[in-house]
Amino acid sequence: MELVYAALTLHEAGKEVNEDNLNEIVDAADLDVEDSEIAALVAALEDVDIEEAMETAVAAGGAAAAPAGGDEEAESEEEEAEEEEEEDEADEDEAAEGLGSMF
Repeated sequence: MELVYAALTLHEAGKEVNEDNLNEIVDAADLDVEDSEIAALVAALEDVDIEEAMETAVAAGGAAAAPAGGDEEAESEEEEAEEEEEEDEADEDEAAEGLGSMF
């Protein structure tokens, strides 16, 4: 989990999420992480748009608070949000397969 936080830190700092930058954070924080774990995370994040993933996570959390009254437009928006969430979950599942191999 600490590597995911390191990747998010790099992203927020505008730095590239790569093995060298992750190693710097791991060394600075004196974490006990194998090089293979770092390589696996970098590979898993290769095709992931971190900014989009973060926005999706925030949007998914806010969707539960949306009103679910009889309004057809609200229902349509909910259906669209659910479809997008299902697509994102499929993308996350692919990324998780790469992360799963780390453990």
